[in-house]
Amino acid sequence: MKIARLWMLAATLTICGTQAGHAQEAETFSIATLNVDGLPQKLLVAKVNPDGPGGGGSVRIGRYLQKRGYDLVMMQEDFNYHEELTVPLEDDYQTDTWSGDLGVEGRKIDFLHLQNHRFACDGIMGAWKKGITLTSTSRTPWTANFGKFSHALDEMVTKGFRRYELTLPSGLQIVVYNMHMDAGDTPDEREGRDSLDRDARLKQWNQLRDDILSRLDTRPVIVAGDLNSYYCRDQIKKNFIDAIEATDRAKVNDAWVELQNGGRYPEPVEGIVSCETDGNILPSGEVLDKVLYINPTGGTAIHAVSYQLDTTGYLHNGKMLGDHYPVSVTFQTGNRKGTGINEIENSKSSNSTRFGISGQRVDGEARGIVIERSGENTHKRIIK
Repeated sequence: MKIARLWMLAATLTICGTQAGHAQEAETFSIATLNVDGLPQKLLVAKVNPDGPGGGGSVRIGRYLQKRGYDLVMMQEDFNYHEELTVPLEDDYQTDTWSGDLGVEGRKIDFLHLQNHRFACDGIMGAWKKGITLTSTSRTPWTANFGKFSHALDEMVTKGFRRYELTLPSGLQIVVYNMHMDAGDTPDEREGRDSLDRDARLKQWNQLRDDILSRLDTRPVIVAGDLNSYYCRDQIKKNFIDAIEATDRAKVNDAWVELQNGGRYPEPVEGIVSCETDGNILPSGEVLDKVLYINPTGGTAIHAVSYQLDTTGYLHNGKMLGDHYPVSVTFQTGNRKGTGINEIENSKSSNSTRFGISGQRVDGEARGIVIERSGENTHKRIIK
């Protein structure tokens, strides 16, 4: 979606139930995060990820992203199919530096002491639309991991986070963190043997929090990635959100909590928390992939105005392209009130054809800013 000004869009639309004179200028931009499942299908004679997308599927993921046209794309597990994934993006995007694949060719590996080996790659890849300027980037490994030959093998790669300082065409400066946190094996989670995975993630949340606070200024910060965390399983709110807000230096929001869960953070629960559905979706609708944002006190503010988990478009022959559905969020700068947009409950919305503010059709349940068209009538709404 190209960055646009809502007042320019409003000039071409009929605003129902509001006075157009109350509209305020605001910038919008979109971000998506997705685990591209780029582990090799086979490594030497061992099957590593036989059900993964492989080369052909990675091309389809790249084409999917090119068609969607998000302003910012944060990817994880970009390992062995980097070219297939990114070539479809070359015309429209600039990309981060690739850290390499999981392979043994050309590498010195002591196969008798594999417990000491760690691949230098992190699998993290960022892409941003041409016209967006990267002013600074950094890569930071986690100081804590768990799992060498089990528990998702997190100690075999150099997981961590990347930090991007970006300037949008409008001049808005933002900071984006892209990361992949420690995972756990589903059998361990189902049987309650994942305590050490949770401990590693807690240390990673704390490391992330401390890094953000050490570099926090007046620019809004977005945190996106495969966080392998559920609010009901990991102490995210206490150790990350509440801890940052306790400094009185910033306000933290989660786009899913804000737009999909009525502003309520799920409470942590004791015992086993497992995921039984495709795309790692809990019955509450929470997923492992998240987009949080931080508005510094007295700084530039952004607000999430739409959230989408693409469970319908991210398919090939009825099968999910990767092992997580993409999460995308549209942000708006400034005050959300007085934009000249109706606010209605989704259950009260009409059966009109709906479009995002980029003009792309929205199928299924809509949230955030949408354009509804029915016959000759056009309405712009915020669906809560």
